[in-house]
Amino acid sequence: MTNFSWPEKPGLTAFPIAGAGFPYIIVAALTTFILALIGLTFLAFVCLVLTLFICFFFRDPDRVIQDREGAVSSPADGRIVLIEDLKDNPFTKAPCKKISIFMSVFNVHVNRIPFSGTISEIRYFPGKFLNASLDKASSDNERNALIIKTESGMTYATVQIAGLIARRIICGVQPGDTVRRGVRFGLICFGSRLDVYLPPDTTVAVRLGDKVQAGTSTLGYVNHG
Repeated sequence: MTNFSWPEKPGLTAFPIAGAGFPYIIVAALTTFILALIGLTFLAFVCLVLTLFICFFFRDPDRVIQDREGAVSSPADGRIVLIEDLKDNPFTKAPCKKISIFMSVFNVHVNRIPFSGTISEIRYFPGKFLNASLDKASSDNERNALIIKTESGMTYATVQIAGLIARRIICGVQPGDTVRRGVRFGLICFGSRLDVYLPPDTTVAVRLGDKVQAGTSTLGYVNHG
């Protein structure tokens, strides 16, 4: 039987909301209130629906992770859209397995650390806002890359990529931070993609089209963590 554990202390609320969502929620709720106050009922109703959707979008549920040596947790909720072997990549400068996860606006958008280690570098790249499900989004879109080195010396990267609607990538960690698998490190607003670059001998545990959850789902297993 697979065992799971909490990477972070569970919250005390049944409906947790990511902190970055509160400004959007407050503006939408205030607009709803003003429209209702001046008698624009239909517009107020539309704004109410929008407010509820924003609350839904910024939901931030607690997650457990699989207790198994070498397990690599999914950094995002969404659908696996790419699994490929690369001879080289711009982040680890070595052969790798690349796994891409597409997040629609209906997925939880809080991002989590795939594997424990120390952040050696963070690279931000300005770019376009193409549909994040397209392969060229990995190289053309605005993106933020975390390059992480584990205790054994393994280096991997996880990359936050903005999408067609997304206009803000949030990253809450810094170079030199020690991070644990499954803990929150950021989010992307309104539809996006996460790429993970793992060692070439990683045993992949997902298939194209699989739906995954950040933290709880395991993308694969590395042989040297």
